[in-house]
Amino acid sequence: MKKKKIMVAGHISLDITPEFHNSGTQKFSEILRQGKLVNVGPAQMTLGGAVSNTGLALQKLGADVVLTAKIGTDLFGDIMMKKLEEYGCPMHLIRDEEGATSYTIVLAPKGSDRAFLHDPGSNHTFCADDLDWEEVKKVDYFHFGYPTLMRRFYENDGAGLVKLYKAVKSAGLTSSLDLAAVDPESESGQCDWESILKQVLPYVDFFVPSIEELAYMVDREKYQEWQERAEGEDIVSILSLSKDVRPLAEKVLSYGCGAVLLKCGAAGMYLKTSGKERMRNVDADLEGWENTELFEDSFVPERILSGTGAGDTSIAAFLYAAMQGCTPKESVEYAAATGACCVSTYDTISGLKSFAELREKIQNGWKKQKIMKE
Repeated sequence: MKKKKIMVAGHISLDITPEFHNSGTQKFSEILRQGKLVNVGPAQMTLGGAVSNTGLALQKLGADVVLTAKIGTDLFGDIMMKKLEEYGCPMHLIRDEEGATSYTIVLAPKGSDRAFLHDPGSNHTFCADDLDWEEVKKVDYFHFGYPTLMRRFYENDGAGLVKLYKAVKSAGLTSSLDLAAVDPESESGQCDWESILKQVLPYVDFFVPSIEELAYMVDREKYQEWQERAEGEDIVSILSLSKDVRPLAEKVLSYGCGAVLLKCGAAGMYLKTSGKERMRNVDADLEGWENTELFEDSFVPERILSGTGAGDTSIAAFLYAAMQGCTPKESVEYAAATGACCVSTYDTISGLKSFAELREKIQNGWKKQKIMKE
């Protein structure tokens, strides 16, 4: 089998995270309040978004990958270019002279959950016409992340997203799609995402959202019921595989995608695929993927320092495994294992291990945690 190439396109941003020196006993509202000066330490500038997280993880794992995104010609854009160049990953970045580079200020005091100040910047003007379609035609796989944060892809009932995926499939590529959480008060939050997904999923081979994101979009009543049952705790801790996870996967499979991989946070990952005829159109080299259903419990991390990018990197591992012709079981195993490696470091990429290293850890009895109820 020839080595396959993948393009990762979509949302990218520069994450700016100041270091807090608080005691960890105060409430967030006590630390950050109107009129108060808060002394902080140095700020870390790191790459964020699906393009950097999933794309660079694919490169670290050994994939032949090219990154495509839209940034400004401002200072933040120059910083982002420099950081990406340090990884040596091929890029086709659009420099927008009229727009600004997207950034996120991450407020993470000790002992508190994080808060974010996000400017979508040029992500909002990125569209299918910005892609270099001659370069697109040179790849085998096409992955797109976070259209929920990119205006040109969700406006007009998702017409831009449908246009993109129709063109990708017309080029004969294997396609995948990832989402990001939607702010209910935002412009994106007012969209009918179920209608958008019904239009675009027939052109998506691997649909890889988180279970919470998906429930919010296609079954708001169920999502609200989950929140009530969780009573402020992690939603995945109260979910049932048979009553909650499987019905949601079956629902989106009926919209026409080839396979759905649901990221279930600390509980693990669930894969369900369509029948032989639909899977034949995904990737001719994939065998034994039709009518597959499996749940992979999460692996116990060596330590937990940051959950940032765990979902994006697990997707990278899943797609790379599929590109190499791995079985569904192996692919989801590698995905869960990579997510566990990601959370063991503060950044997204440095803690990732090769498939050979992951296989050795798994064969040596890497412990799992059972959270998902039957």
